[in-house]
Parts: sequence; C-alpha cells; structure tokens
Amino acid sequence: MAQISLTFPDGNARDYDAGVTPAEVAASISKSLAKKAISATVNGEHWDLQWPINEGASIALHTMQDDEQALELIRHDFAHVMARAVQEIWPDTKVTIGPVTEHGWFYDFDRAEPFTPEDLGVIEKKMKDIINARDAVRTEIWDRDVARKFYEDAGEPYKVELVDRIPEGADIRMYWHGEWQDLCRGPHLQHTGQLPGDSFKLMGVSGAHWFGDTSRPMLQRITGIGFRNRKELQAHLNFLEEAAKRDHRKLGREMDLFHLQPEAPGQIFWHPNGWSIYTMLQDYMRRAQTRGGYVEVNTPQVVDRKLWEASGHWEKYQENMFIVEVDEEHAREKAINALKPMNCPCHVEIFKQGLKSYRDLPLRMAEFGSCARYEPSGALHGIMRVRGFTQDDAHIFSTEAQIAEECAEFIKFLSAVYKDLGFEDFRILFSDRPETRAGSDDVWDKAESALLDATRAAGIEPEMNPGEGAFYGPKLEFSLTDAIGRVWQCGTFQVDFVLPERLDAHYIGADGDKHRPVMLHRACLGSFERFIGILIEEHSGRLPFWIAPRQVVVASITSEADDYVHEVVAELKAAGVRAEADIRNEKINYKVREHSVGKVPVILAVGHREVEERTVTVRRLGEKQTKVESLVDIVASLSADATPPDLR
Repeated sequence: MAQISLTFPDGNARDYDAGVTPAEVAASISKSLAKKAISATVNGEHWDLQWPINEGASIALHTMQDDEQALELIRHDFAHVMARAVQEIWPDTKVTIGPVTEHGWFYDFDRAEPFTPEDLGVIEKKMKDIINARDAVRTEIWDRDVARKFYEDAGEPYKVELVDRIPEGADIRMYWHGEWQDLCRGPHLQHTGQLPGDSFKLMGVSGAHWFGDTSRPMLQRITGIGFRNRKELQAHLNFLEEAAKRDHRKLGREMDLFHLQPEAPGQIFWHPNGWSIYTMLQDYMRRAQTRGGYVEVNTPQVVDRKLWEASGHWEKYQENMFIVEVDEEHAREKAINALKPMNCPCHVEIFKQGLKSYRDLPLRMAEFGSCARYEPSGALHGIMRVRGFTQDDAHIFSTEAQIAEECAEFIKFLSAVYKDLGFEDFRILFSDRPETRAGSDDVWDKAESALLDATRAAGIEPEMNPGEGAFYGPKLEFSLTDAIGRVWQCGTFQVDFVLPERLDAHYIGADGDKHRPVMLHRACLGSFERFIGILIEEHSGRLPFWIAPRQVVVASITSEADDYVHEVVAELKAAGVRAEADIRNEKINYKVREHSVGKVPVILAVGHREVEERTVTVRRLGEKQTKVESLVDIVASLSADATPPDLR
C-alpha cells in the first residue's frame, strides 16, 4: 500500500499507509491521545477522526482543550441530537438544516403544530437520554442519486432539495447518530456520550422562511446554546441576563427615547429625549470635523438610476436599494430612481463641479447623509439594524502620495472621538477584496497595498479579515468592545481607486495633466442610530452627563418649595444644564424611583430646609447616599459636567 507523510505542528513527520484516519494517527501516538482526540486539522481543514487521509499533509490533532474546534463540534452535535430528539418525540416532523452559530446552534423544522415553551423542556430531557446512550456516530459518502432516493422514500423533501443544491463533484456525506441520520458536511464527535449533557440549554422558538425566502414555507426554528462545561454555560447565561438589562429597546421605552411601529419597518420615531441625544452627538461630530479640516455638504436622497449604474451600485448593490418609480409628466416610460444607500457617488459629483487642482487636495468632504438600505425584516433589530439611518460620512479626495498621511490623521481623529465618547481601546481589522467587486485585480492589488502600507506607517499592524472589503475597495474596520465584552464594528476607512474612474473624476496635477484622485471613504460612528444604541447598552442607559437627554430633575418635597424649585431650574438652564421641575403632589420617594427608572443622572430634592438655606439635596443615579450642597456650588458643578468634552 502507498505510503504518505504526515507533518505534525512540532515539525516532526511520520509515514502512514494512504487512507489512514486521524483516529488511527492518534492511536499510533498514544492510548491516552486516542481517547482524548475529537477531531483533526488536515492541511488547514477541520477533519473528522473517521475521514481517510490519502495524500501527504500537515496534521494537528484536537482535544476538548482546543476551544475553537471543540465548540464547533459540540454545537454541531447538539444540533443533530436536538433534531433526533424532536423526530423521536414527533415522528411526522420534517427536518431541514441545523448550523452552528456564535454561541450555539439552531435547527429549522417543518411541523404542523407549533412548538411551545413547554416542549423545549421535553426536548432537553430527550436530548440528555440520547447523550447518556453513548450512541456511535458514523459517516459514509453516498452517490447523489442514492441519497436523493433515500430522502424521497423517507418523506424528507427539504433534504432532497439540499442534495440537489450540493455542487457537482462535491461529496454527499451522510452521518448517523445511533439510528438517526442526517445529511451533513461534518465533522462530528465519535459518539453522543462525548457531549457534555449539563452544558446546553434550548433558548426559544421562532419562525424562519426556508432559505430566508418569503415565498417559501415558514418553518419553526429552535435555537440553543452549548458549551464545554456547566461553568461556561452559566457564565454565558449570566452574560445574557446582563445584556437583557442593557437592551436598548427596553431602555429606550423606559427613557422615552424612541419607538418603532409596523407602518415604517426599520425606521425610527425619535421622541424628544432621544432626539436630544442625536442632536448633541451630531453637534459634537460637526465640531470635530470642522476642526479636522472637513467641509460639510448635503446631497439628494432620491437619485436617478443612471448615476447608480455608472457607479456600479446598480449591478453590485441593487438588492439592498429601495427603488422608486416616478411617472414623469409626458414621459413615455416611468423614470427609475433609488433612495441613496450611501453618499459616495453624490460626493464625487460635487467634486467634479469646477476644475480641481493638486493644490486643492486633500479635499475632506463630510455629510450627515440620510440613507436607506433594504434589510430583511428578520434582520432588523431595534435601532441597531435599521432601514433608514444617517451616517457621519466623509470622503477624502487625495493623491496616492497622500494616502499614508490621511490614514494616520484619521486614526488620530477617530481615537480622539472614541476617547471623548468613553471608548479608550478599539481593534483594527484589515478587510481585503470580496468575491463580488468592481475593478480589476491590478487595481485591487494597488489599493490593498496602499492601505496596508498606510496602516503600518501609522504604527499599527491590523488583524486580517479576508474577503470582507467593500465592493469598490479594501477597508479598515474599527471595532469597539463594550462593558460586557461585546464587539461592535463602527468606524471604517476605505481606499477606492474604482469610483473616481467610473464617474470620471479628475484633478490637474503639477505637470498640467489630468489625474484621477484617490477616494478615501471614512466614518467614525458608522450610523448615529446604531452608535446611540451602542452608547445606551454600554452605559445601561446611564449616559455620560453631557449627552444625557434629561440631565437634572428638581423635585419638591413639599408644595411650599415649588417657587424655589422653579428658581433652581431657571438657574440651571441659564448655566447650560438641561433641567426640569417635578412639583407633582407625590411623595419624594415615588419621584426618585420614577426618575431613576428613566435614568436621570441627577435628582435635586428641595424641601423647607433647602428653601431656607438655599441648598439642594443631591442624589446621583446609582448612588444610595445623598449630599446637601449650596445652590451656587451645584449649579457651577453641573454646568461644568454638562459641557461637551471637546469644549472643556
């Protein structure tokens, strides 16, 4: 039999018979490794212990100590065990797909009766029975026609469709967990008993269309989370509990910031309190951009398709655009327009007005541009994922020689903004060419090299994020980590040689000839809507004082203090503090509780003593202790706190 050479992570190599499995490789090293091994990585691919290796390769064997591989297998096996449990309890249920997610998995089922919350407990119990049975997991590769007939005979139409979707030449891999079978690319564990039976939880049931297509059947999706041990599971449940407390949708209601309704899906009705945050943040960004040498512009929201065709958006981005048909007067056919999904092409059109010289570059053009993008209804999430939003968008038109300096300047600019907004640290990811893109490979080579060199010249080695660039150019993604460890991608910086070429933008160089500018796309916050959602959740609604919509409530303890309450409010407002009076005939404890739920940072209580002494009793949000301060001192202190950080 032919021999192959397998190279291990330490550089050592061993010879084996062709067709050796990773399980056999583990056994050849030690009995303990054979027991502990769960999978392998062969030439960079995650490999089932049962799969044969027919050619020389690099190999690494994995155990439950290898986080990434262990969690992938655990969650994938949980999905299969859950599907088996469902079909054992309700045999008429049809199965579809069950992929791994960030913290667990989901599986979609076609069942006449809806699952109930009580059913989840029944399924969990059955899953534990299957795990305790320690049933073997085995795999085979089948002929396509045989697999198709197998599922037709079994009455599993969704699996028949999945077989048909597998590309020609690809393996049709079948897995058995005991007697239950599923079509799956694998890999999997070796028996159900390898699953930690105390380390999973089913989280809920929701609806999901088959392949996300609203014209296809509505299925029932059961989601679950799974970990290597009970401690990790409990830690995640604690995290979810904390995240629920911080949910911007819940806090948005309590703080009376905004609402959403079915008549305008993915669009926000801002209430006065929420709009106050919005305008304060926008004013801050406007001042920062003015100091940074940006000029502000404003461009149309409805633009003829001809511009989107010229820019490449019509071909590459149309599925995310809202199309507007207008029956122009006396027109023989309807005019086709689109709501702008981004501001870039319109900014090029402004750049093209009038002759530009190399002396005009870099030209930093900013817009608080209102955009509209189609997001599937199932992807919408409060104000974090919407269809209508406003970007703190800007485009820098520069020469190639200016890319490095502009990149470094933007990183400094963004760092200062994030610091002012309470985020000291952020990650930088480098996203290169996506599969769907505009421009030649030569242009992409040049753009990627320029951006990577510029980032390194700024003293930063970014993390690589393959294939996630924009369709017109590579980008840097700036990600913030919040108070409970979640990562939010916000800012971007993109190098674009494509759009200026497509839209025929040019400037006159020092040599008197026409040259194409480089277009640098950049954003700090991303969208105001999403960033405000991040701020709310980062601070659990207890926003920094300068941006809090309701900064101070002055509450009367007795009606005899009402006049003094109004006097205090007037002095605070004159000092630039957003203050309001609460002179309702309610007990002070009731008022304090109500305004604390509304996340008012400071409550000033006023009674007989405070009127006589011209003081206030100060209660700060989250603090149990109160403090008596003079009116003069508290006005001065709160006025300083209310000043935006860039104006202090």
